[in-house]
Amino acid sequence: MSDSTTETAASKVDPRLLEILVCPLTKSTLRYDAAAQELLSDQAGLAYPIRDGIPIMLVDEARRYEPTVG
Repeated sequence: MSDSTTETAASKVDPRLLEILVCPLTKSTLRYDAAAQELLSDQAGLAYPIRDGIPIMLVDEARRYEPTVG
C-alpha cells in the first residue's frame, strides 16, 4: 500500500461520528471540511483538526477562522 493510499484511508471520518460531535465550547453543530480535514464551528469561529481520522476536539488545538456568511 502506498503512502498516499494509507493517508487517504486514515483521514476518513466515520459519518456516524460526525452526526453526534458538537463544538465543546458552544455545543453547536459542526461542519466537516474534507479538503482541510477540519470540523468547523461557525458559532465559535473555531476549526478543530482531524488527525489520522480522529477529530481533536480540544479548544486549545483548534484554530480561529472567520465563518463565511451565506
